[in-house]
This record gives sequence, C-alpha cells and structure tokens, in this order.
Amino acid sequence: MDIAVPKKAQSFRLPVQLIERLKEMAKRQNRSLNNFVECALLDLAFSEPNADTIAAIEEAKNGKLSGPLDVSSLEAMYKSMDL
Repeated sequence: MDIAVPKKAQSFRLPVQLIERLKEMAKRQNRSLNNFVECALLDLAFSEPNADTIAAIEEAKNGKLSGPLDVSSLEAMYKSMDL
C-alpha cells in the first residue's frame, strides 16, 4: 500500500556545475534528478547516529580499537574486538 506523503514545490538556486553533477549521478542510477536529490536530502536529514554509534566512532578516533578486525564471520569479528 502506497501512502501519499504531502509534498511542496520549492525552488533553489544552485551552481550550474553542481546541478550538472547531480544530473550525472541521477542518470547513472536511472533516477530522476528530483528523486535523486530528494533521497539524498532525506538520508542527510534523517541519518544522525545514535549514542552507541557515536561512542564507537569516538573509540575508533581515540585508537581504543587495536589491531585489524577479522570480518570473516560475526563470531570472528567479535573475538577480534575483544567482546
């Protein structure tokens, strides 16, 4: 079931070079420019990291994660993270 989301037309002034780049990116994904920009803005607006993710980012920045991660399996990854 497709629920219609109210939308409002809005115009923006953007550099021509940026618009051309966005058109190229949309074309590579077989999407309209409008759909491509809308999805990019939705991702940007609603993808803020939660507290756990922020803590993990800080650990990584501070070098608290030592050594390489073994990502061959979930169990191996946990073991390499000392969890």
